[in-house]
Amino acid sequence: MTDIATPSSDNQQASDVTTSVESLITENIETWTAAIKRKSITGRGSSKKIELYGVKKLRELILELAVRGKLVQQDPNDEPASVLLERITAEKAQLVKDKKIKKPKKLPPISEDEIPFPLPNGWEFCRLENMCELITKGSSPKWQGVSYTDNPQDVLFVTSENVGAFELLLSKRKYVEKKFNEIEPRSILKYNDFLMNIVGASIGRAALYNIEDLANINQAVCLIRSFPKLIYPSYFIFFFNSLTCISYMYDKQVENARPNLSMANISKFVIPIPPLTEQQRIVAKVDELMLLCDQLEQQTESSIDAHKTLVEVLLNTLTDSKNTAELQTNWARVSEFFDNLFTTEHSIDQLKQTILQLAVMGKLVPQDPNDEPAAKLLERIAEEKAQLIRDKKIKKQKALSPITEDEKPFELPNGWECERLGNLTSRLGSGSTPRGGQSAYVDEGIIFLRSQNVWNDGLKLDDTAYISDETHLKMSNTCVYPKDVLLNITGASLGRSTIFPAELVTANVSQHVTVIRLIDLNMCHFLHLGIQSPLVQKLVWGRQVGMAIEGLSKKVLEQFEFPVPPLKEQARIMNKVKELMAICDQLKSQLKQAQQTQLNLTDAIIDKTI
Repeated sequence: MTDIATPSSDNQQASDVTTSVESLITENIETWTAAIKRKSITGRGSSKKIELYGVKKLRELILELAVRGKLVQQDPNDEPASVLLERITAEKAQLVKDKKIKKPKKLPPISEDEIPFPLPNGWEFCRLENMCELITKGSSPKWQGVSYTDNPQDVLFVTSENVGAFELLLSKRKYVEKKFNEIEPRSILKYNDFLMNIVGASIGRAALYNIEDLANINQAVCLIRSFPKLIYPSYFIFFFNSLTCISYMYDKQVENARPNLSMANISKFVIPIPPLTEQQRIVAKVDELMLLCDQLEQQTESSIDAHKTLVEVLLNTLTDSKNTAELQTNWARVSEFFDNLFTTEHSIDQLKQTILQLAVMGKLVPQDPNDEPAAKLLERIAEEKAQLIRDKKIKKQKALSPITEDEKPFELPNGWECERLGNLTSRLGSGSTPRGGQSAYVDEGIIFLRSQNVWNDGLKLDDTAYISDETHLKMSNTCVYPKDVLLNITGASLGRSTIFPAELVTANVSQHVTVIRLIDLNMCHFLHLGIQSPLVQKLVWGRQVGMAIEGLSKKVLEQFEFPVPPLKEQARIMNKVKELMAICDQLKSQLKQAQQTQLNLTDAIIDKTI
């Protein structure tokens, strides 16, 4: 029997929407393809680094129109859903009579407050349990004393990891002993069963079990067995993945240690049921439109990849330029298409990296023959370092081998030199952990910097540790001072660096951060710029040591070959980099505004249509 019918009072409006779905898609192609988010997600309608937001929202819109009866025309000759539900009721009663299923508890009628939207003529709302043969969840093999196996001849064990949106994810399979099916026969899967995740972050993901393998489920997965001859499985799965159902599920989930959906709440789900023949038309139309979405997605991703390749090729011509004249020619080529090239965050980031690379290679600003050559600068640094050793302010270090021609990373411009990093410093070494570790931290005191505080654009002190003055005095070898360059030397943040600012006066650093204190402090800005460049980052990641965690030792850092321009040229380089980076930041800000406009436009189209 039907639960409740709510015919729409304005079928003409639904008809108008139905006939304009294709035009809605085609007339807004640019919006669907241009609305892109920089977000790492997985699933249908996404890539690894970006979310094709417009196409994703279009998919959601198609499903929502489908379950609201706005995707295809209604046919007054269709047998109404009320008759279909009567058939389901009769078939379910027969199963009870034959003792194949237990007699279900009577559910409360659907109230007006539970009706999410008006239905077209011929449709009905029905509670999920009233149209299903079985709703249940699985259990854990451990609870039943059953072991996992590697044998594909045993029982495939489906967990929430295997249930994706629309499809099974079976690249990783688990198996359990066959006796598990004897212990838990109720949750043995059949072809065309619906599976829904009911625990944790993946709540609501639903897929059709469309393989013949002998299988069972765990406690995080709900099995829903309907009547495939009376309800098209694809229509059912469309509903479970629709915004209406997802919203309903999140509203009904129970907040325990992990969010979950109870069997009682799932049984009470309110489902819009179309006539059987209209279900068939809906499924065909959704498949057709989803194929169009796939094509839009592929074209967009291909366009993004082609754009990315073009940007990389053109920017590589800049760093590969053999002389100033060739660089100017190549830059003119890039400038000609500037507005079309730097239209994504990735392309702007690549431009920034190219600027840094050109800077450390001496190709960003012209050389001035009147500048004091870097050789004179290095002589003064060597003399000052020797004096510090004589004055016993620093220890004498083992002499570093001269840099051979083969070790030089590129052909140096006139007036430049290449020097080992260790020869430029009065202090090069990491900090340490205070005795007692975190127990030595205090609420106020001397700042204790860790790798999470060190970023290329400055120190981030929202998660700052402090040590007492007494601990600070005991850790004098870990002190840092203004114009020290700090470099992360372990873990995922390997290679991040910053200059310690004058306003903080002093601090200490952990063992994950190296202090680079230059003999000539005027070089600190160029050193920091150089560390960020692809040239030095390649050294950082290529020469790391350690198996369990990436790391850079003092001995490795001392050997780094670092390009040294004349001091005056360093200043010109820093000014030019600052100028160009400001342009890049402006481009990125404009891009973000444009992207947000596209996202807002996409949402506005969706809201207006639904």
